[in-house]
Amino acid sequence: MLLEIRPNNPDERKIKQVIECLQDGGVIIYPTDTIYGIGCDITNQKAIEKVCQIKGVKSAKTNLSFICQDLSDLAEYTAPFNKSIYKLMNRHLPGPFTFILKGNNQLPKYFKKKKTVGIRVPDNDIALAIVRGLGNPIVSTSLKIEDDISEYLTDPYEIYEAFGNLVDIVIDGGYGDNQASTVVDCTSGEAEIIREGKGELEY
Repeated sequence: MLLEIRPNNPDERKIKQVIECLQDGGVIIYPTDTIYGIGCDITNQKAIEKVCQIKGVKSAKTNLSFICQDLSDLAEYTAPFNKSIYKLMNRHLPGPFTFILKGNNQLPKYFKKKKTVGIRVPDNDIALAIVRGLGNPIVSTSLKIEDDISEYLTDPYEIYEAFGNLVDIVIDGGYGDNQASTVVDCTSGEAEIIREGKGELEY
């Protein structure tokens, strides 16, 4: 289904509808501060596999990020890291960045083999309201398409036409961006940009 939600001050009833879908193992397409993403509840293995299947990749080889409500989720899923990395993340989040950190032993079973995890706190009220209400992160990946003009769809209606029969809910939160997040690898203790995206990192 296509569900329209206001980008600013999202309707609580509609957010609850999305949360219930995720809790039931559903897969959603939702807006962020960059491109639209496809995601599910981090605790649902079958839903994670479905996300990978929709994207057409093997689950063991794809990079999935955690959409978090703030940095308070980090201690639960990541290994300790230094203060300079924390300050860097705190300065740039919420924002259009994915920070790669080492995972810890509390990672869900699916992620234990990967040993690292991408952390996103998007500056988007809809995404943050969903994660806040769900009570744990969303596993997410970018919604790429095979197109000569652009890698990403930005119109929610076009997204629904392309993917509506594959997911449970497509959220219409307005036009998305066509530029993905900047990816910053912090696993060495130093910040290294491995993909230039929408965000501009300030050290």
